[in-house]
Amino acid sequence: MPKKIAVVLAGCGRMDGSEVHESTLSLLYLAQGGALYHCFAPNDPQVAVIDNLTGKVSEGATRNQMVEAARIARGKIQPLADLEPSEFDGLVVPGGSGGFKNLSVGPGNVHPQLRRVVEGFYNAGKPMAFICIAPVLAARVLGVQGVELTIGNDAETAAEIERTGAHHIVARVNECVADETLKVVSTPAYMLGPGIADIAAGIQSCIKKLLSWA
Repeated sequence: MPKKIAVVLAGCGRMDGSEVHESTLSLLYLAQGGALYHCFAPNDPQVAVIDNLTGKVSEGATRNQMVEAARIARGKIQPLADLEPSEFDGLVVPGGSGGFKNLSVGPGNVHPQLRRVVEGFYNAGKPMAFICIAPVLAARVLGVQGVELTIGNDAETAAEIERTGAHHIVARVNECVADETLKVVSTPAYMLGPGIADIAAGIQSCIKKLLSWA
């Protein structure tokens, strides 16, 4: 039977939602690995709406995270509140600074629905993959377990991960870091970049490892 993998998105576009390249590559490698993916996103407003061309905030504008993430998922997406870890074999959370903010719900915090999901997969011993800046979210939930993660080599972000009790491992863009005990794998992607060809190898390795555990 094909493995069923849940993918958590949060908007569309790196500045105010999930990073499109990272999300699309994740879906591609899941499909090429023979898995069935199902996309979820919070049915909430984005933290901000940003013009991804100019980088400027669109004052007064509002967008729904799930509606925007449906652009990536080609319309096949469900509310994050409906994600039940018992129904899936693994979890993938792509990055993007906007998606990170949408899934953070304040400094040092994690969206309660994402926390529930990550804890559910962890408690069931099911594998999870976190890409780009998303490992910080994983650290906020699983730091107490001493999880090993990478965001590449950014000292400030690595320090934030370490403050949770998690362990940051320096890695190159084409590499992933796998915590064999907790079944958590991560890769730097656009935390290092610089382009789609560079991040593809790391994401492919990350997804391959996830599916080997699933």
